[in-house]
Amino acid sequence: MPDWAIAKTDHLRLLASDWSTFAGKLRTPCKCLTVPGASITGSGPSRHETSSCIQVVARADTMGGQTPEQMGPRSDYPLRAPKPVGQMISKIYRDRISQFYSGGQYEHQNLRAMIKEGVASGEPHVQLSVWHAPGQSRPTFEEAASHKFEKTSVGNWFGPAWTTHWFRVVLKVPKNLRDKRLLEFHWDANNEGLIWDESGHPLQGLTGGGERIEWVLPQSFRDGQEHIIYIEMACNGMFGNPPGGDIIQPPDPNKHFRLDRAEIVAIDDDARQLWIDTWIIGDAAREFPQDSWEQHKALDVCNRIIDTFDINNRESIKECRKIAEEYLGPHVNSPRVYNSGKEPVVFAIGHCHIDSCWLWPFAETKRKVARSWSNQCDLMERYPELNFACSQAQQYKWLKELYPTVFARVKSKVAEGRFHPIGGSWVEHDTNMPSGESLVRQFLYGQRFYESNFGRRCQTFWLPDTFGYSSQLPQLCRLSGMTRFLTQKLSWNNINRFPHTTFNWVALDGSQVVCHMPPAETYTAEAHFGDVKRSMSQHKSLDQDATSLLVFGKGDGGGGPTWQHIEKLRRCRGISDTVGLLPRVHMGGSVDDFFEKLERKADSFVTWYGELYFELHRGTYTTQAKNKRDNRRAEVVLRDLELLATIASIKDKTYKYPKKEFDSMWEKVLLCQFHDCLPGSSIEMAYRESDEMYAEVFRTGEKILKDATAAMGLTQVKTTTVDDGFALNTLPWHRKEVVDISETKAAVACGSGPLLKLRHFKTNEAGPAVTLRQLSKGLFVMENSHLKVEVEHGVITSLYDKLADREVIPKGQKSNQYVIFDDKPLYWQAWDVEVYHLDTRKPLHATETKVHEEKPHRVSIVSHTKISDKSHIETVISLSAALSGQPSHVEVTSTVEWHETMKFLKVEFPVDVRNTEASYETQFGVVRRPTHYNTSWDMAKFEVCCHRFADLSEHGYGVSILNDSKYGFATAGNVMRLSLLRSPKAPDAHADMGSHRIRWGIFPHQGALSHLTVRKAFEFNNPLKLLSAVPGSTKTLAAIESLIKPPVYLTADSSPALVLDTVKRGEDDADVSTGDLPAREGRTVVLRIYDSLGGRARGTVETTWDVRAVAKANLLEDELEEVVFAEGKFKVDLKPFEVATYVLHLAA
Repeated sequence: MPDWAIAKTDHLRLLASDWSTFAGKLRTPCKCLTVPGASITGSGPSRHETSSCIQVVARADTMGGQTPEQMGPRSDYPLRAPKPVGQMISKIYRDRISQFYSGGQYEHQNLRAMIKEGVASGEPHVQLSVWHAPGQSRPTFEEAASHKFEKTSVGNWFGPAWTTHWFRVVLKVPKNLRDKRLLEFHWDANNEGLIWDESGHPLQGLTGGGERIEWVLPQSFRDGQEHIIYIEMACNGMFGNPPGGDIIQPPDPNKHFRLDRAEIVAIDDDARQLWIDTWIIGDAAREFPQDSWEQHKALDVCNRIIDTFDINNRESIKECRKIAEEYLGPHVNSPRVYNSGKEPVVFAIGHCHIDSCWLWPFAETKRKVARSWSNQCDLMERYPELNFACSQAQQYKWLKELYPTVFARVKSKVAEGRFHPIGGSWVEHDTNMPSGESLVRQFLYGQRFYESNFGRRCQTFWLPDTFGYSSQLPQLCRLSGMTRFLTQKLSWNNINRFPHTTFNWVALDGSQVVCHMPPAETYTAEAHFGDVKRSMSQHKSLDQDATSLLVFGKGDGGGGPTWQHIEKLRRCRGISDTVGLLPRVHMGGSVDDFFEKLERKADSFVTWYGELYFELHRGTYTTQAKNKRDNRRAEVVLRDLELLATIASIKDKTYKYPKKEFDSMWEKVLLCQFHDCLPGSSIEMAYRESDEMYAEVFRTGEKILKDATAAMGLTQVKTTTVDDGFALNTLPWHRKEVVDISETKAAVACGSGPLLKLRHFKTNEAGPAVTLRQLSKGLFVMENSHLKVEVEHGVITSLYDKLADREVIPKGQKSNQYVIFDDKPLYWQAWDVEVYHLDTRKPLHATETKVHEEKPHRVSIVSHTKISDKSHIETVISLSAALSGQPSHVEVTSTVEWHETMKFLKVEFPVDVRNTEASYETQFGVVRRPTHYNTSWDMAKFEVCCHRFADLSEHGYGVSILNDSKYGFATAGNVMRLSLLRSPKAPDAHADMGSHRIRWGIFPHQGALSHLTVRKAFEFNNPLKLLSAVPGSTKTLAAIESLIKPPVYLTADSSPALVLDTVKRGEDDADVSTGDLPAREGRTVVLRIYDSLGGRARGTVETTWDVRAVAKANLLEDELEEVVFAEGKFKVDLKPFEVATYVLHLAA
């Protein structure tokens, strides 16, 4: 309670010596408050809280206690009560408040009836004509304006969904409205739109459906002349085209939209401001505790406003606003409200979260960006306190390319320090499934765009809506120049409540960032009274720091802050400074300003180690299987091609490193890693677009591969001979594998360099290298020198490790067992799989098993499994010949014809191994998760994300499950389970329907998880390719064979846990630079090396290139320190799970 609230008491005795203290609390004293000789100054409330007078007794400040002089009673206090006065019935008077400004049966008699002073619609004041763009095209302004427009009117319908309609609007303000204080044009077609001026410059976006339908008319429109604007109508709402109230249902392709309003409106701004006044004070009456005087005061003020309001007297509105000042203070009409000098605890930042695709396609997002950000530039002109943060470099690039005048406005606001590019990444990407190098490129491409276009990099990683956060993100953030991280998604957890608001988040290698999760628990706050209140009441780190961010603005579908949001926050601040109790909110700063204050005390913050696992949306590891397969394949292709192009560009100076093509490929892949695309939670249209992008990536990749191998004098072939062929290897260690060189023949590829020589596959005189026997109908045994595999009716009943003398599968159990589950989550179909789905497990049984292949180097059997009348599986289980020094594994290829509804297909591997934790590959490392359900935190991880392998090991032995395109996994006790396919029906009704080819491997190994699994998983995803010398090539055989030795590699005495993951050219080398940032002289090669197993890893990098110097760098290729380089070698010494980047400077 503020100090001055003591004025509420009926009688108050003050010592004369105390008077100056009390009087300083009052701005204007009550008439009944007098003290002889006292001077009243200071600031505080201008009136008493009750009608009771305050009697003050003054006495001299003397010893001995004389009797003080008494003031008499009120002379006007009536002897008899003139009338009965009842107590305010709080609930009734509180419920009355919203009637004063809401729609419904009273809207023509309440405040709403006074907001409009006049309306002009129809001709000649509003003339409408339209041009319908063909199909689902999205033509430019220039194209649209060149067409003939036909007359149209309010009340007409436009569609269907996803079409575009351009309107030519001729406005003429009538004489009776020209002198009104505020004139707006209101357009509501219940869909999104963009206003353009006659010259083709975008002005402001429109949302429709009653939201953001107004555009303030320029002063120049008051001249009585006709003025032309254009409106680009998009036939979709802010959340696409759902068929009804459930927004995640597949879009209605036949949806049409009615133009309900096109009119010039004169607004009584006092009435509109009173609406916001009453709204917010009413919220205080509704949300403050009912036992607080602040709540009762709000109730009193609102009801006096309602009683004072006279619908026939506009002057009454001014009187009402004066009453509102008793609660809000006098400064809520301007940004001066934030200049009270009192310390705020809630820092509000405008934000506009635009999903790069979701319930709408990527193509529509490009227009959403222009609509949303032009709105913010417009609001900044009217509200000086508005600061706005927005992420995703890809969206800035779209704006720059497609809407250059809007980009210029944004750039000017960035220069003013009010529009804040944030996040540092290319898009707000998923962090579970992209590879480590993909996460690196998200930061590399994002930070380079911000630096090249705005002159600075981001300091804060901004990812409010992604479905969980990888354990290596803090390390990658620090290596990308960012020390802060913001999210809030874990507030959606549906099992455990995350315990912190502000904390230090620590990566696998020990790197940390300051993390803040806004306690309002949203990134699209409506700037309600309750949002500000919850910023304190839901804050979970008050013992460390009481401040918080309030991220407000329309989002997901774009839009951003509205004028209503900003006005509401002004009033919230006014309440805090005038009445109190509400946390004090502030506007005018940036996200970086907020984090800078946090960082000063971050040493005392609590820590959270490892992944921020999201206890929801676990189905996103599996949904949209083709999209995930394309992602994995694209990552492999880009890694391989960058290595080969680097080698080619150094070996052949006539070969140009295809940097522009790589940039285009990477930008598409990074875009498709957006957190509603790669996870599988977008509509079908978005996946048609991503299919096209991936197809272009692979076409470009084929050309780069052809050009790079040609520069080496080689070409890719499907068949070859031992004498003429080579195997293309892109992995940084010695490989020895059996490869098919024709339909019937195989060879052994062996070596360490980019080219592996082929040797004849020789059968052992003592017997075949691999055998297949049928013991009875449906029962087969496959065997090589390492493994013996029994397959019975399509499942593996025994996997015997001959080298370890150990059975892998527990007695009586079945491995490679398909199981199917009912999959009906509580709501989010494409996103969620709930724990109760495990209770519906049903094994699937093969109907036929037979020999598929029996060759000297490989044997296999095939089985057919019926899922339903519409779906079935063909499974090939293979065992290849074991090679000396190379561990063996069982390979499975599954072809699934999938046409189910709300089912989940998985494959199980029970193993005779016991551990309370299983290991899963993550980006640049391994994360360990429980195999038990001891606590709710353990049980919440009933479905988790993994990359190329999952492993369950005990001391001395383990089993790894490899895969080529899957990300969902679970280990419960000793049962390992790979998730294969889901079949949700929203938001894509056809998600995953069709044919799928999936590969996985079962890899038993002696010892704990080691480099053997890491390398085997790489190899499983990077199969060798056949090459042959180009006939007639000028490349000599010696030049070709020089590639048999790797040009850069880790020496044999290096830790096997070290992985040389990336070899590429420097971003700004003069001969490859695309000019976005200044080029630098000379040529460089960038290496990325990481420790894959979580221990101190030391090694030596050796190169045959002519290198003059080596430096250690960050992910952005800023050189940090020189590395000793001598005799073609340099040392590496990495901490557990450390990611290190080295720049090799080549001699001229």
